[in-house]
Amino acid sequence: MRATTIHAPGDIRFEEVPDPVIKAPTDAIVKVVAGCICGSDLWPYRGENPVKAGSTIGHECVGIVEEVGSEVSTTRVGDFVIVPFCHCDNTCAHCRAGMQSACVNVGITQSGQGEYARVTQADGSLVATDGMPDAGMIPSLLALTDVMATGWHAAVAAGVRPGSTAVVVGDGAVGLSGVLAAAQMGAERVIAMSRHEPRQEIARAFGATDVVAERGEEGEALIAEMTGGVGADAVLECVGTDASMKTAFAVARPGSTVGFVGVPHGVELPVRRMFSHNVGLAGGMAPVRKYLPDLLDRVLSGTIDPGKVFDLTLPMAESPEGYRAMDERRAIKVLLQP
Repeated sequence: MRATTIHAPGDIRFEEVPDPVIKAPTDAIVKVVAGCICGSDLWPYRGENPVKAGSTIGHECVGIVEEVGSEVSTTRVGDFVIVPFCHCDNTCAHCRAGMQSACVNVGITQSGQGEYARVTQADGSLVATDGMPDAGMIPSLLALTDVMATGWHAAVAAGVRPGSTAVVVGDGAVGLSGVLAAAQMGAERVIAMSRHEPRQEIARAFGATDVVAERGEEGEALIAEMTGGVGADAVLECVGTDASMKTAFAVARPGSTVGFVGVPHGVELPVRRMFSHNVGLAGGMAPVRKYLPDLLDRVLSGTIDPGKVFDLTLPMAESPEGYRAMDERRAIKVLLQP
């Protein structure tokens, strides 16, 4: 098959690689209908994560089940499925506790930016739609494989409640999804921190009541002023840098929680502030399968349209350009079609 591969920082190619095959009886092979580039894919692209030269890349996709292992019983060949980026059996103790991203049999989609992808726990992971969805629905269904569920997890971890004030740090696809999640959970005020006008527009469409373009101490001071010196009831940290984490804790009111879902890079926690202000930290890798049924219902009913985060669609063969566009912030999130 053809798939996107990474060879070194900045070196993305679309080339022939071996087809994924059934390796365990719980596996399934999915023919990708749509994949995409994630903000976390930019970490290795920028040289912030180690790179194994020639490895496939891409953990988000939806598609049609092509083949299943001998122990797969509920997933059927021909099903159109949403593929959570983290695979789970959905039966182990951690899954039953709602932490499917820590499943004892966890797996990760490895070739979501290719023609086929292997899912290691098909029955526990895959969620099928009722037949082939309309083309216009594909972007929102694709968003459920990671970014929408991840933004939702940030809001859950932060403890967003009806009538509360939530601040979202980060205006990438996950941050924008966090805005949507906080609004859906009933936050009365949702403050999106964003410097980029196209992202601000989507934030407002998703339910942001306020936008703060300033960063660092200037942005923190403005949020303090907006909240009467109190701070936010819930903060969603959706970036993963030390600066974004410091801002998250700076704008959090005493007794609140920072929900973090940005993959941490170089983060040093302000433990003294956490102690003195009783500000908690919760979150991590999103248990996508936990949230999928509810989020799918919201998409199918038209309650949410998370597919708006895709502002550039390219043929999969042009994935290198997709990486450049996201790296240069010419695109929020790139959808790839085989």
